[in-house]
Amino acid sequence: MTGSRPSVWIQDLTWEEVDSYLQHDRIAIVPVGSTEQHGPAGVLGVDTYVAITLAEDVAERTGVLVAPPIWYGDSSHHGGFPGTITIRPDTLTLLIRDVARSLARHGFDRIILLNGHKGSNLPALNSAVRVLHDEELPQVLFAVADPLHLARSSAPTIKETNEHHAGELELSHVHYRYPGKIRTDRLTDASVDFDEVFGGFVGNDLFGPAPDGVEIIWSGDEQRAFTPTGSFSSSLGLSEEKGKRYHDHIVTRLAELVEWLRGYHGPIGKPSDG
Repeated sequence: MTGSRPSVWIQDLTWEEVDSYLQHDRIAIVPVGSTEQHGPAGVLGVDTYVAITLAEDVAERTGVLVAPPIWYGDSSHHGGFPGTITIRPDTLTLLIRDVARSLARHGFDRIILLNGHKGSNLPALNSAVRVLHDEELPQVLFAVADPLHLARSSAPTIKETNEHHAGELELSHVHYRYPGKIRTDRLTDASVDFDEVFGGFVGNDLFGPAPDGVEIIWSGDEQRAFTPTGSFSSSLGLSEEKGKRYHDHIVTRLAELVEWLRGYHGPIGKPSDG
């Protein structure tokens, strides 16, 4: 419970409770994830659980509200693995725009899109709110947040090996906040030979030094061929302690973002006089 409200989640409140919140605050967090393979140890909902737990803990700390999570993302590159459910980037863009319009209509004018699907959803999310802010909702200040960027200073001091899809950090994160979700008996040291598969143009560590690179596009079937387990980096280093350090750092940065949004009175989010 936060203050007089029984929940930080909008779906667990009445309209009157949301209306009461809007009398003194206007910030909403929208968690966005995916339903896609995360190797033999990670459940398909890893990315959405990441977004949910970060949003919930930031909201508990700061008192903001959280919209219902979006469980689907741009996951076609994982489509060769059963259980993966993907939506097209333009579908995600349209969905985000409609969610943002609904929130803005009722007075939310500070909206944080919190992406748990590191990197992959970002083109659609950024495109959605950039056009919306520029053409329709100039009074709404949007922020797009992602652990890929928010943990850049802390991740290298926590992880013990290169971190990529289904790696030790993201699985440790879910293991810490959702005990029992990760299949700890199925952890693996399987990884992708990035130089061989991607010609040295794609880095093997999301939080490490990157090569002079380009975007290489691959399909779900091609991914199934170059990583039969679905893991891009080792998950053997999973630990609750790593997950907690990683989680706490990101929550702290997000809480700082919330406070900045509350106090911001600059030109962003204000209609032009011209």
